[in-house]
Amino acid sequence: MRILFVGNSFTSRNNLPGLIKGLAAARGIEVGHKLISAGGASLRQHLNAGKALDEIANGGYDTVVLQEQSTLPIKSPDRFRASARDFGAAITAAGARTALYLTWARRNAPETQRALTDAYGAAAVELGATLVPVGMIWERFLAEHDEPARHDADNSHPALAGSYLAACVFLIALLDEDPVGIDTPVKGLDNETAALLQQSAWDICSAI
Repeated sequence: MRILFVGNSFTSRNNLPGLIKGLAAARGIEVGHKLISAGGASLRQHLNAGKALDEIANGGYDTVVLQEQSTLPIKSPDRFRASARDFGAAITAAGARTALYLTWARRNAPETQRALTDAYGAAAVELGATLVPVGMIWERFLAEHDEPARHDADNSHPALAGSYLAACVFLIALLDEDPVGIDTPVKGLDNETAALLQQSAWDICSAI
């Protein structure tokens, strides 16, 4: 599977595409990927820059993953949906499928997860897109586990454990594969923590 990721540091931090690739390889699936990322960028900024649209049209991707700026769906859900709609049209024209990377609330504003979930969910329904519900899984994991920390020290970006949990959710949502039992080592993440994140992702995804 060839995947194009369009987003910002929520996707690039801890090399999320590489984590997904490693999990997929453990299940016998080869993933080729490219990331188009800019710090703090919105989808509209990516649209205006043109690079992502050119890559979608010419890159031969199976799936394009869209990640909006982290608070924009809360502050302006209509703007987010308009940008997703414009990207979705280009992705469909290129013969690929659209996936929406539902991100998480900041650690000091957990109440905003509902707005994020609603905005991404509505866009996924409108576009017929695959929803990758990372923020929902983070929210439920946080309700049950104090450790490991999912947020980095800035209370916004993902720590390695948060990115790994996200990668497990991508494996389930995009590839329909179970991450439980994968023993591919990840530098900086011990085996016990990886196993907890794998099992939690699978259990929570299976329940929603």
